[in-house]
Amino acid sequence: MARLSDFIVVGTVVCGAVAATAIDLRTRRVPNALNALIASIGIVLAVTGLSGVSVGAAAAGLGVGLALMLPGFLFGATGAGDVKLFAAMGALVGPSHILRGFFFTVVAGGVLAIAVAAKRGRLRQTLDRTAVLVATGGLNAAAIEAPVENNRFAYAPAIAIGVTLATLGL
Repeated sequence: MARLSDFIVVGTVVCGAVAATAIDLRTRRVPNALNALIASIGIVLAVTGLSGVSVGAAAAGLGVGLALMLPGFLFGATGAGDVKLFAAMGALVGPSHILRGFFFTVVAGGVLAIAVAAKRGRLRQTLDRTAVLVATGGLNAAAIEAPVENNRFAYAPAIAIGVTLATLGL
């Protein structure tokens, strides 16, 4: 039987994810104010006992979310707003759910990347460059990320899908 805390957390994750997705698709940014709000709600829900996540678990979820996404930012694969969004979601769901959410986010991000590349008529080139990226440990990352390549896409939808699926217990 579902607890009230489950509904509160799922509802908050979905609302935050939808807002972040809508903004990211429109502006290609996830605002700090939204990320701070989501993280703050996660901490407040933990303090009040309404999330089913302890304060320590909320802080750990934030830290785990940050640690999981930071390498992607450092290698140029994601933006800082995406990192902060994922960390903020970690404060809502705790470390175990955000870890599971990372797996779903990576899969969703890969599917979205393939769809975007196909829509842009660059699927073969994207797959070839990704193979080189993996084989060389990222030596061609700068070339892939060059603005003229038009390889960027909004990543908040992948985070929204990943964290929502993890939160729903899938």
